[in-house]
Amino acid sequence: MTDQLRLWLEVCQLQNNYVHAIDSGRLEDWPRFFTEDGVYTIISKENEDRGLPAPIIHCRNQRMMRDRVMALRHASIYEAHSYRHALGGIVIESATDDEVHAVSSYIVVNTGAAGESVVYQAGVYRDRLVKQQGNWLFREKRVVYDTSRVQTLLATRSRRRTDEQLARCGRSHGFQRR
Repeated sequence: MTDQLRLWLEVCQLQNNYVHAIDSGRLEDWPRFFTEDGVYTIISKENEDRGLPAPIIHCRNQRMMRDRVMALRHASIYEAHSYRHALGGIVIESATDDEVHAVSSYIVVNTGAAGESVVYQAGVYRDRLVKQQGNWLFREKRVVYDTSRVQTLLATRSRRRTDEQLARCGRSHGFQRR
């Protein structure tokens, strides 16, 4: 096996493990695919092409990613749904012994509580990977979405909250049921 093929397989494995963790609802594992100072950004293709710094999500390190997971797990209220990522066209644009720049296409399919599946988002991952302690990690993952309309909720495998959970959440924020 050539070094180039081995590197491509290692990049593919990282990408596949990354989306598998998200699709399997293991959101707590998500930050571990990044370096401590790793950056995760979701931005529209339109803003990216125009050089406009207006992402819809921007996490500058693992701590911010963990906070996002906590908010999604404990504060967000949403309908039950699941996501499934499909990757394609993983291309290594440049590589050294300890850094890789790669791009890959993605499609995310959302399946709602009623079982209907729709394309939720499509776009490209622009990744900068670095090798730390023998493993590739994302130093930066820039998600550039083509989809012209962004759905209400991004990046979760959800659960439905019960009326009691909603009431508890509301009471903890000073809201009373009328």
